[in-house]
Amino acid sequence: MSDTTATSVSFSRPKMNSGFWLVVLGAALWGVDPLFRILLLDTLTSAQIVLLEHVLLFLCAAPILWKHREELKRIRLRHAVALFIVSWGGSAVATILFTMALADGNPNAVLLLQKLQPLCAIILARFILKEMLPKHFGWLLVIALAGTYMLTFGWSLPFGHVNEFIQMGSLLSLGAAALWGGSTVMGRYLLGTMKYETVTSLRFMLALPLLMIVTAVEGAPWQFPAGLMAAGAVTLNLILQALLPGLLSMFLYYKGLATTKASYATLAELSFPMIGVIINWIAFREMVTLPQLTGFMLIWATLFIISRQHKEPAMEPKLVS
Repeated sequence: MSDTTATSVSFSRPKMNSGFWLVVLGAALWGVDPLFRILLLDTLTSAQIVLLEHVLLFLCAAPILWKHREELKRIRLRHAVALFIVSWGGSAVATILFTMALADGNPNAVLLLQKLQPLCAIILARFILKEMLPKHFGWLLVIALAGTYMLTFGWSLPFGHVNEFIQMGSLLSLGAAALWGGSTVMGRYLLGTMKYETVTSLRFMLALPLLMIVTAVEGAPWQFPAGLMAAGAVTLNLILQALLPGLLSMFLYYKGLATTKASYATLAELSFPMIGVIINWIAFREMVTLPQLTGFMLIWATLFIISRQHKEPAMEPKLVS
């Protein structure tokens, strides 16, 4: 064996999946959302905030979409369905269902069922995209779900009786989890034929009509601060809200998803609740408990192990016909 060959074998090691970590980073930026949204909620409703955010995102995404307009000619019916699942189902509809679930059901049961989102995504990815999972992936999923459970509920049980699950709120929560999981899977499917810039831009632009309808149906009056300083603070927070947990996070997310299996990406998204705990501790002075710290460490360990399972870039995913 030559010296060159010996050296290449000697120093061979698993590579980090950079796409996976881009998904982690993009999802983590979702966790900074409360830093900007709390001030905005003093003057605007949630629907109004999301609508204004998407108007700004539309202005940013339009030039990008124009640059990649040739890709729009290759969109077929199946791509259009996937795009609406991502832009409508994974954004507005899922959020509405989850909000209704919190209003109608036991909040703890609703939050617990929402933690099944990764499982929904993995099942959909297996049957729709035919993704194959490596050995021991099931144990990593269990560990990750245990970590998210402890971040939310600690050591305690989230409900007192099984009947608290048999409610309309529970079904709504499962529907939201399925839509969020399906959005990840459909995003991965679209990235087989489109660039991540195109998918991100279309997600923002297609959501606008639905958000306009939701805001109009809500019928809440538009109120803005009268003072110059207050109006400037609201405007600055709205812009930062759109650019950081909005535009930047989704560009990073879809760039990473282009080279990451949907079943892996759905676990990478668990960086979102991890960062949420950190933001609550630093910005809102909420103490981090031992169970939360344990959950944080379990999720981080899972993400690290998954990122070390280097895979060759997947072939273009195809929907099951």
